[in-house]
Amino acid sequence: MQNLEQKLKPFIIQHDEVSKLLSDPEVVKDMNRYRKLSQEFARLENILSTYRSYEETLHAIEKNRAYIKEENDHELRTLAEEELKESEEALALAEKALTLMLIPPDPLDGKNVIMEIRAGTGGEEAGLFAADLYRMYSRYAERQGWTFELLDINETTIGGYREVVVEISGSGVYGKLRYESGAHRVQRIPVTESSGRIQTSAATVAVLPEAEEADIVIRKEDLRIDTYRASGAGGQHINKTDSAVRITHLPTGVVVAMQDSRSQIKNREKAMNVLRSRLLEAEQAKNASTRADARKSQVGSGDRSERIRTYNYPQGRVTDHRIGLTLYKLDKIMDGDLTDLIDPLLLAASGEEFSTNSEE
Repeated sequence: MQNLEQKLKPFIIQHDEVSKLLSDPEVVKDMNRYRKLSQEFARLENILSTYRSYEETLHAIEKNRAYIKEENDHELRTLAEEELKESEEALALAEKALTLMLIPPDPLDGKNVIMEIRAGTGGEEAGLFAADLYRMYSRYAERQGWTFELLDINETTIGGYREVVVEISGSGVYGKLRYESGAHRVQRIPVTESSGRIQTSAATVAVLPEAEEADIVIRKEDLRIDTYRASGAGGQHINKTDSAVRITHLPTGVVVAMQDSRSQIKNREKAMNVLRSRLLEAEQAKNASTRADARKSQVGSGDRSERIRTYNYPQGRVTDHRIGLTLYKLDKIMDGDLTDLIDPLLLAASGEEFSTNSEE
């Protein structure tokens, strides 16, 4: 990796500065600032740790190459060649990881997200695909060590989802999931199709950075809050208490309904959280439309109506249309192994080159 040491110098300096601040008694007293600095320190520490591993692997490669050149014993040379191959593979992974880590972070990258998945065209099959996407993202969150909490769900009669809303929290959630917003298309034979014909259906995904109260100011007089009895799945409280909540933001007309919890208070809190995130998304979209955005030109607008990906079951293929990437590992992807989809998107958004084995 060219000029890697030069690229890392600012991170080393920043690491030392943040380390000193974390030991400052005045900073420790400010819990909010201390928490943000701790997160930044962990990010920088991860970068430097990966670079140390990169250097160690580079030295191992140089050592093995020299050994192979000088060693006459065939068996020992074969062992060294095997070690060299493993080290070169490890170096490529470390280089890719560092490339991703050195992408300048967006202020929103560290935020948790509200993810909304909705069935699109395709009837019952679209609902089943929405449920598949829900499971795919839940498994990816589990692989990342994130918390995946169901906020609201509207099920179909055969086990699909008309709509499902979740909160995903953890380290760097929005940074990794931000480019999942858009229309996801599936091509497969539906379980409801007796003639065996392949059908194309769709579901939309919206990834909203979770807004804190300080991010979006909402006046009480701008809200209309209605309560009603929950319906559909949800437990014994259904039709017994007015636990469901519908909040309307009058200036924008944005409506959020929540009925998953037995508690009206919890449903109200969840609804307000989703409302803040939707309003923040709308504000960002408005700001972005007034300026040229290199990331959008690379990986799309993030609009949920934009077709971003096709999942073709007969061919075991997934294609991301924004960057022309095709992977033949549908089973693994639907099981939450999204790294080979997400990493190239992040690199493309930053203007970096990406490479992946599309024949996997």
